Amino acid sequence: MNRTHLPGILAMAAIVVASNILVQFLFGQWLTWGAFTYPFAFLVTDVMNRVYGAAAARRVVLAGFAVGVVCSLIGTQIMGEFGPLVTLRIALGSGLAFLVAQLTDVFVFNRFREGRWWRAPLVSTLVGSSLDTAIFFSVAFSAALSFVEPTNDTSWATEAVPLLGVGPALPLWVSLAVADWMVKLALALIALAPFRVVVAKLTAKPA
Repeated sequence: MNRTHLPGILAMAAIVVASNILVQFLFGQWLTWGAFTYPFAFLVTDVMNRVYGAAAARRVVLAGFAVGVVCSLIGTQIMGEFGPLVTLRIALGSGLAFLVAQLTDVFVFNRFREGRWWRAPLVSTLVGSSLDTAIFFSVAFSAALSFVEPTNDTSWATEAVPLLGVGPALPLWVSLAVADWMVKLALALIALAPFRVVVAKLTAKPA
C-alpha cells in the first residue's frame, strides 16, 4: 500500500464508522445524524482522485467498502427493540449503494477532470449521491424487493404518508430518501470549499 494513500483510507474508514453509528440517531422526522457525515465520503474520494489519480481513489473506496461490511456484520449481531440493528436488506443496500456510487463518482470525475476545478467534484458527487440514495433506500425498504428478505417486516417503511409531511401520499421510505438526497445535494456544494483547500495543500510544491 502506498503510504501517501493512508490518510485517505483512514479518513474514509472514519467516515464510514461514524456514519454507521450516527445513523442510529434521529435528526428530526426524516433524517438521521448519519446523513450529515456520510456525504463527506465523496469528498475523500474526489480529493484522492484529483491528487493521486483514479487508481488511488478506487483503493480508498474498496477500503471504505471493507470497513462498511465489517460494520454491517457487527450490526447484525446487535439486537434492538425490533430485531437486529442491521438487517440483511439494509446491509445489502448499504454495501451495494456505497460501492456503485463511489466507483461511479470516480468514473464521472475522470470524465470532467480537465474542466473547471469545481466541475469534476460537483458533477461526480451529484451523480454518485443520487445513485447512493436511490439504491440504498429501494433495496433496504421498497416493497417490490421484499423477496430479498421475506422475514423482514418493512411495513413501517411502506406506509403511505404525505411526502415530507406536505406532498402527495407516498411510502414513508420515499420521504426518507428525498430528505437524505437533499442533504447530499447541499453538502456537495458545501464540500467544494474544503475540496479546493485540501487539494491546494496536497499539491503545493515545497519551497
